[in-house]
Amino acid sequence: MQAAGQRLDATAAQLFPDYSRGRLQEWIKTGQLRVDGDTAVVKQKLRGGEQLTVAAQLAEQGDWTPEPMPLDVVYQDEALIVVNKPADLVVHPAAGNRSGTLLNGLLHHYPELLQVPRAGIVHRLDKDTTGLMVVARTVPAQVSLVAQLQARTVSRQYEAIIVGEPTAGGTINAPIGRHPKQRKLMAVVANGKPAVTHFSIVQRFQGYTHVAVKLETGRTHQIRVHMAERRWPLVGDGTYGGRSRPVKGTAPQLREAIAAFPRQALHARELALMHPSRDELMSWQCPRPPDLQQLLDAFKAGR
Repeated sequence: MQAAGQRLDATAAQLFPDYSRGRLQEWIKTGQLRVDGDTAVVKQKLRGGEQLTVAAQLAEQGDWTPEPMPLDVVYQDEALIVVNKPADLVVHPAAGNRSGTLLNGLLHHYPELLQVPRAGIVHRLDKDTTGLMVVARTVPAQVSLVAQLQARTVSRQYEAIIVGEPTAGGTINAPIGRHPKQRKLMAVVANGKPAVTHFSIVQRFQGYTHVAVKLETGRTHQIRVHMAERRWPLVGDGTYGGRSRPVKGTAPQLREAIAAFPRQALHARELALMHPSRDELMSWQCPRPPDLQQLLDAFKAGR
């Protein structure tokens, strides 16, 4: 390749595409990536013909504690882990919530994830959303999956039960950012990040609808925020749907089933992506969890 006149970090990114530019810049600064055997600086311009060498050891990426935890592993190989996340499980540790997360469980089963940024977690599901998540097992796989997510080529399909009866499926294209008053929540805001959600009708019920949802982007709480913005909040979503009031005419037993449902009725049922180390499109599906199936059965029975 022609490197004359290019910055060192830019050339390194081309030569070592398995690693992020940020990581390569850190290696330059710490002397682990050298030019002709000598230490260098990130912005150093190359003349052409130099030899770049890397002598770096992947460091542990966090101070998280591995914890025994049963995992529903749908698929695994040398690069990927695909898990079916249950409800009531936080994905990543945060302030005041350092243990009992999916990340802690992953580290127990796969200790090598300590060497991968965020333990290989490249996207998340809300605590009470169930379904498929992919985890990168190596740094090259992590770089590839992040790039695919940024390019919007990862297919993520969900199913949900919403309050309301859309006349047809469609697309919601509305930017999402922090709620202007409630900073722990997200909202559709003019200065938010682009967010696109596609949805279609699966089955209609009186006052409610079973929908299939496909994400084009992956903003925090995207499906919940977009549906609530259209006045179709998810069943069980007290955060974005407000106080749950059964639709007029709902049968008593169905009313009880809806009131007893302990979370938002949302399940990530399909995932498809290009394998990071093989030129192969891979896809996975997982059945809806028992609680969501029972709720759907109650709607279908109309009771």
